Parts: sequence; structure tokens; C-alpha cells
Amino acid sequence: MRLRPLVAAVAVTAALVVTPAQAAPAGRVLGYVANNGGGVSVIDTATNAVSETIADSGGNSPYMAAVAFDGTRGYVTNSQHNTLTVIDTPTNTVDKAIPVGTLPAGVAVAPGGGFVYVTNYLGGTVSVVDTATLTVTATVAVGTNPDGVVVTKDGSAVYVTHDVTGAGKVSVIDTTSNTVAASIDVGSAATAIAGSADGTRMYVVNKLSNSVSAIDVASRAVVGTAAVGITPHGIALAPNGTRGYVTNSQSDSVSVVDLATMTETQTIAVGDRPISVALTPDGASAYVTNFDGNSVSVIDTASGTVTGAIAVGQRPVGIAINFVPPAASKLASGTAQLQLRLLGFTVRGINATLTEKHTGAPVAGQQVVFRTVKGNPLCTATTNASGKATCDAQVPLLVGLATLLQGFTASYAGNNEHGGASSHGYIRLL
Repeated sequence: MRLRPLVAAVAVTAALVVTPAQAAPAGRVLGYVANNGGGVSVIDTATNAVSETIADSGGNSPYMAAVAFDGTRGYVTNSQHNTLTVIDTPTNTVDKAIPVGTLPAGVAVAPGGGFVYVTNYLGGTVSVVDTATLTVTATVAVGTNPDGVVVTKDGSAVYVTHDVTGAGKVSVIDTTSNTVAASIDVGSAATAIAGSADGTRMYVVNKLSNSVSAIDVASRAVVGTAAVGITPHGIALAPNGTRGYVTNSQSDSVSVVDLATMTETQTIAVGDRPISVALTPDGASAYVTNFDGNSVSVIDTASGTVTGAIAVGQRPVGIAINFVPPAASKLASGTAQLQLRLLGFTVRGINATLTEKHTGAPVAGQQVVFRTVKGNPLCTATTNASGKATCDAQVPLLVGLATLLQGFTASYAGNNEHGGASSHGYIRLL
């Protein structure tokens, strides 16, 4: 595990200056765990290990997490610092810490990625963040203790739960006017909320009623209730819409709920005080944060069994899992020297430097292939700690002087972490 400091810089979008050498690799499925004791643990779900920990000096009291639909940005609320941390997920560096309301809790990203909605638990408001400018463009008053938040599939409304004792409610915000358009009665102390993939249902966890309410989005009415464990807190839905997974913080378990019948079909024992749960995109695994256990339990959803536990930071709360594409790479080629020989040529100092486009950080240990502009092989080299690959080539006379003087092409194929890139370099006669 490595600790990467967050870079406090505003995101800059620019045109690519190099052409990918080939189709980008598949990328990775990563989990982002908000540790309320500090830092965001990044879990690689292929290995079920923490690959790095992100720390943000502008807001280091992580609470909940969300990842944009395209996997290129993560958002983490910081409950004590009253900020929203924005993470560039391909590089796992921070672009900005945005001031929001008092004690921010839940966070949700609009389907198109244009806006992020943050519930401010002690402020009684929802902050609307424009992702293009990374600024708060509106603040919506919603009432006491807003907690969970989710955006409808069509982006027209935002559902906000209220963690209040007694008759609970969910506020519905019209995203066009940024005003509360409706209020729906649910159970006591409504916390987490999740929307079905088809956009027809919302499922609300009622912490003090030990239940889950199903809301019909079209009618904005409760159409079903499922009893679960003691003090439920978080919820995640299977991608196929058949099951819901609900964490029971006092029962130290996860309830599996049949969403068609709204009945609990299984209870799975997990770690100490489970809070949040998230599923992989394929629905094969569920990951549960254990607040008092400083760990994440991994559940195989096919068998309904815990297959492992991952040590994370202190007091993990929120978790978000998504496909993350490779980071865009930049390959900058230099100039090589050409020396004539009796039966061929020697090209010395063929070089190129590989960096992350977003951060400018060097990418070490990667193979760069050098060829003539006509495709003749020259040499292959591995990037060093500075991201530079350098090699010499012995070239047959048949390749021709004219071809060599047109320069060379450097190509990087890419991998799951970094996208492919290529560039043109020059060859000069000694």
C-alpha cells in the first residue's frame, strides 16, 4: 500500500497531444472507502487489497463517497471540514476541496455527470455543485438532518432522506428549479437511499424502524416495506434489480431483501458495526464498511457468504465502487543521433518520456517501442524513475538514410492503469 498526497489543483481539460498507440485496456474496478478517521482507501477489487490511500489536507474527515457514471471522478464529503473532496480517479489525485454546508453527509452524482448533490446534515440544506466549475451554484433548504441522497435516472429529481426520530420523510427536489417539490412519509430516522436501475423505484433505509421502504417514483408513494435487522444503515441494489443488500449496524449483519416481494431472504454476518455497502458493476461481490472494525467485508453474492476482510483506515463509513478507465498518458519523444557505418547505421540516444497527462507525474517501469516512420523496428526500452526510456539501435543499410532522417515513432501500448500513447521523434546526423 502506498500513501499518495492529494494535489490541490483545479482540473484542466485539454486536447490530447498524442494519439493512442492502440485501443485502451479495460481499466480497473476500484472501491473508494471514506475513512472518517482520515484518508480514502482505494481497493482494487481484482486483488481485494488496498492499492493506495488518498489524503486531503483541505478536508480530511471523509464520510460518504460517490463516483461519477463514467468513472473519471470521485466525490467524498468531509463531515468535520465542511468540504467536498474531488478526486481524479484514473490518477487517484485530488483536484479540489470545495466548501459546502455544515456537516456534509451524503453525496450523489447526476446521471449526466453535470451536477453533484451534497446533503448538509446540520445545515438542513443540499448544496448543488457544478462539476464544470467545481463550485456551489445553488443551496436548497430541505429541512432537518438531511442525510442520504440519490438522483433519479432521468436527472429530473433528487430524493433526500431525513434522519429524524418519529415520522420520517423523504424530500423530493425538482432539479430544474432547485426547490422542494414533494415530501414522502417513510419510517423513523431515514438514512441511506438507493434507486433502481430502471428508474422506477427508490428504496429508503429507516434506521429506527428497522425497515426499508420502497417508493414508486411515478406516484411518489410508498408501495412496500421490508423488515430487516437492528438499526439498518446502508443499502445497495443488485444490478439486475432483484435484490437489495442492507447493512444492520447493531446486528453486525447484512440483510438480503427480495425486492419483488419486499421480504428478507437471508442474513449474512459481517464485521463490527457495518455502515455502508456497495456492489461491483457485475453484481458478483458486495463490499461492506465495518466502522468499529476498521475493515471492509467482501461478500460473494452468488453464495451469500463472506469471502474475506480488507483492512482499511480508521472508522470507515462510505464506499463507492465503479469502473475506472486508465489515466491518459503523454509520450514526448526527443532527438537521436545518426552515425554512418560501413554496412549500416547506428542510431544513438533514441528516447521518449512517459508521463500522466493529468498530473505530469512520470510513469516508470513501462515498455516503449521505437520504430522508423515506415515501421522498421529500432529498439525497445523501459522507462526509468523519471519516465524516460532510452536505447541505441543498429540499423541495416537496407532501411535507408532517407527513411532514418524522417525520424522515429515511439509507442506505449498502455495497461489497466495508464492509457496507450505515441509520438514522433527526430534523428539527426552527427
